[in-house]
Amino acid sequence: MLAQLQDEGVERIICLGDVAIFGPQPREVLARLRNLGCPVVLGNTDAWALDPAPRPKRNEDSKRFYAIEFWGAAQLSESDLAFIRTFFPVFEETFAGETSLCCYHGSPRSYNDPIRPTTPVEELAPMLDGRHATVLAGGHTHEQMVRRHEEMLIVNPGSVGQPYEVAADGARNPPWAEFAILTVGAGHIGIELRRVAYDITPLIAAVLGSDMPYADWWVAEWR
Repeated sequence: MLAQLQDEGVERIICLGDVAIFGPQPREVLARLRNLGCPVVLGNTDAWALDPAPRPKRNEDSKRFYAIEFWGAAQLSESDLAFIRTFFPVFEETFAGETSLCCYHGSPRSYNDPIRPTTPVEELAPMLDGRHATVLAGGHTHEQMVRRHEEMLIVNPGSVGQPYEVAADGARNPPWAEFAILTVGAGHIGIELRRVAYDITPLIAAVLGSDMPYADWWVAEWR
């Protein structure tokens, strides 16, 4: 994915958070982000990794989720945690003096807010916390989306590392990376949602070669 962005001349990368702890290589992911030198927004799991605390287990899947997250948080060094503390609650930028971008994880109000295509306007407006921008960009739901609110465009690029796809037989993690490309020109704004398929064989090998708990269950979700 990064090679494709470079080939297409993308000038700026912004990461919308939840970067590391639900997978087999949390430290390697953080090292890659450091090398990119891009702005990173603080996600809910990033914040949790700074101070891991027990969570109520709703079912067997949540038990597995939390065990993997505790394991991921335990892999992080002090320098990793210091890097996470540099993440932005909200990151804002203006292009060519006329197009503004507001980036967050869940919403400008909270990294736990889920903004969906179906979120009612009366619920959405308080989540924006008075922010106004040409484009508002957030993640959290792991589902790609573009919707309009008043004069603003709201985009969710999906998830690079763990996209969700809901099917008749339940949710799964499809073998592709999701992201969005924003193009800005004189009187022009373009938002393109992308998916790039990749070979999951090295990912599965990394999982099974680690001591991450519930590795077989984690791998089975990628089908």
